[in-house]
Amino acid sequence: MAAHTSSSKVKIVFSILVIVTVVVLYFYFQGGISLPGLVNTSPRSRQVWDWLRDPSLHPGWVVSAGERCGNAPLLMPTSGFIGFIWDDSFYPGHRHQGIDIFSGQEVGITPVYAGYSGYLTRQADWKASLIIRIPQDPLVPGRQIWIYYTHMADPSGDVSFILPDYPPGTHEVYVEAGALLGYQGNYSGNAYNPVGVHLHFSIVRDNGRGSFLNELEFQNTYDPSPYLGLPLNARTNKDQAPLCGQ
Repeated sequence: MAAHTSSSKVKIVFSILVIVTVVVLYFYFQGGISLPGLVNTSPRSRQVWDWLRDPSLHPGWVVSAGERCGNAPLLMPTSGFIGFIWDDSFYPGHRHQGIDIFSGQEVGITPVYAGYSGYLTRQADWKASLIIRIPQDPLVPGRQIWIYYTHMADPSGDVSFILPDYPPGTHEVYVEAGALLGYQGNYSGNAYNPVGVHLHFSIVRDNGRGSFLNELEFQNTYDPSPYLGLPLNARTNKDQAPLCGQ
């Protein structure tokens, strides 16, 4: 009898914990509460949905390819709405490593350009990604950095929108700032699980041995705000569409 009572108590406590967790997550993503160490992206998520439904209603949110904000060293790599920024959190435990620029157009239409001169690599198994080595960080002399571009393929990953000049296996090809690299796509890394047409763009740390660290890990990236001259840090920009002059 005692064992049965104990088991019932455990089930009740477990049920309560599940309910509390669901409620907390609901209000977190509705913007009602904050969780320690995480940025609530719900205001920006709503903006992204509004943009994707009808970009023509929000012309004031648009950044333009080739635009330079003030004295920032990097050019804007593509055109569209910067929907998600560095250190956003899409789910508990997640921290976004770069910025997502949504074109509001179909795949394969919106051009993507090199934001800074450097040496381009496309690994043999990269369907939608490029990375460009910058030997001298324009903000920190003597430091090497890398600029990563991804999602440049169709939902299946079978059709790449990277220019044929840079096939898989390309290594250390010099490109000038403003050079056309390809076009925005929506390949997520998993076939037929599209992520919305956009460019994911990030500043990646060097590993100290002449190569780049894993971009999927937040700590391996830098805040892109000073590189593009925009408020791109989610800790300080809670809900503004990032634009020059802010």
